[in-house]
Amino acid sequence: MFKGVMPALVTPFNADGSINYSGYVENIQYVEEGGVTGVVTCGTTGESATLSTSEHKELISKTVECSSVPILAGTGSNNTSEAVELTVYAEDAGADGALLISPYYNRPNNDGLIKHFTKIAEAVDFSLVLYNVPSRTGQDIPLEVIVELAQIDNIVAIKEACGDFDKIYNLIEQTKNDDFLVLSGEDPLTYPMLASGANGVISVAANVAPSHMMRMYEYIMDNDMLSARQVHYELLPLMDALFLETNPIPVKQAMDMIGLNGGPLRLPLSALSQSNSQILKETLDNLGVLL
Repeated sequence: MFKGVMPALVTPFNADGSINYSGYVENIQYVEEGGVTGVVTCGTTGESATLSTSEHKELISKTVECSSVPILAGTGSNNTSEAVELTVYAEDAGADGALLISPYYNRPNNDGLIKHFTKIAEAVDFSLVLYNVPSRTGQDIPLEVIVELAQIDNIVAIKEACGDFDKIYNLIEQTKNDDFLVLSGEDPLTYPMLASGANGVISVAANVAPSHMMRMYEYIMDNDMLSARQVHYELLPLMDALFLETNPIPVKQAMDMIGLNGGPLRLPLSALSQSNSQILKETLDNLGVLL
């Protein structure tokens, strides 16, 4: 269900700071028209850290209401009971699975990590996807912990953004018989990860260029590596530009530039610098995605 290209959706806000739900629905329609295989709501790109619990739940419900592709709901937390509450809500609301970031700031030991994710898995019956992003959490989930968690029936995948290819190769190899998916969590690493046996990507760039990302994925699935590599290098300037500053600052501006709904950021995030804004615009012009 979670193979392929799944954009990590932004949360568009209105000028008064409220959520722009009509714009959110339009964004989903755009990526679905681009052929994506699923969508992810309430993740880092969706500014989940600044969403209230009620907003978090409303966004999950809205996504279920308007999406025609599988939905992963970001429900992770560094508070296990809060993660359980949000994950149970996502299942009851009709999401197809939940994306669980590892506990940030707390820095639990291996036993704590295993117990945290096991507690959530025991509370629900639907699919769970782990999310390892050390640059955000301050902790890299160890390989042996991931391999152990992969034995739990409803922990079905990991979004891996550690950037350590030795670890990624071993992870793919050690879980290949467990019906467990490895997904890229960094757009620039998607091509080499897919070529090495990963199963898809949870993507920032797919908010802007969903059809390009899908084309690269489909080429690799067809074993047309030369064509896939060509698309990878076409996309690489965009992937780099979308991380000129902290995600989702650039992607929200990029969406505004191409006629979609990015909208304002919530503090403590602030607008893209003028110089980086110019680089972003030139990159979009060169890729030909301006609407």
